Amino acid sequence: MNVSRLVKQAQKGNKEALLQLIIADQDAYYRLAYSYLRNEHDAMDAMADMIVTLYEKLDQLQKSEAFYSWSKTILVNRCKKLLRQKERFVPLGDEGESSFAGLTEDNPYRNTESEMNMQVLLSNLNAQQREAIELRYVHDLPYQTIADMTCSPIGTIKSRISQGMQKLKAMIGGDRNENDRGEIAGAQTDLEYRAGTVRT
Repeated sequence: MNVSRLVKQAQKGNKEALLQLIIADQDAYYRLAYSYLRNEHDAMDAMADMIVTLYEKLDQLQKSEAFYSWSKTILVNRCKKLLRQKERFVPLGDEGESSFAGLTEDNPYRNTESEMNMQVLLSNLNAQQREAIELRYVHDLPYQTIADMTCSPIGTIKSRISQGMQKLKAMIGGDRNENDRGEIAGAQTDLEYRAGTVRT
């Protein structure tokens, strides 16, 4: 699929081209929205809002190759707005009970044992560390895209990920024995494997 060509066609008013772009990454959009909202209905609402915004503002996109990072930034902003409206947004410092909320729902993206175990671990991080790690390792987004999405410097994003990974390392006992490097590497590999970035 030639993203740049489809974006240019969509910018000229071709709705079918925009639809192709969205459908090609619809699972990633859904998983991203669900990771924030923990509710299937809300995730679908956020995606619908994103599509409307894409349709209205696509002509403002300067670099067509940036379509997916741009559209996912719009989706994340919409998710955060929905959370604020529902007063469910977990501020920095609160240990997120919301991470558990979606685990009992019948959702194909949230029903594996390893997924639940990782969510339990991530729930012990602060909201910003959890967000950065999920965006990086679960959604496989580049550091710069995460920085753009969260309106934070890229150095801050790397720091949040590093600090979060150190906390995860401590939680799984990485500081208690000589195998700590292997254990944290295993935790990181598990995140990367689920994100599809590990080659087997």
